[in-house]
Amino acid sequence: MANSAQARKRARQAVKQRAHNASLRSSLRTAVKRVQKAILAGDKAAAQSIYQESVSVIDRIADKKIVHKNKVSRHKSRLSAQIKALAA
Repeated sequence: MANSAQARKRARQAVKQRAHNASLRSSLRTAVKRVQKAILAGDKAAAQSIYQESVSVIDRIADKKIVHKNKVSRHKSRLSAQIKALAA
């Protein structure tokens, strides 16, 4: 338990920050799922346009260090490869 006033304040701030970070992580997952859903539908043009929108969201979350940049890069690479494979 936090004993000093400063420690109590930091504990309160940590709760708020954790909730904010969880919200951002959730928006990352939603962006990835939107692209995957478009890929499963088989519409390459729609998948590409949704992918372009999602990349900005994904990169913004990586810049804030909510998730590691390599994880973001891996997601983008796999989604891009799946979109390219739609034509074949």
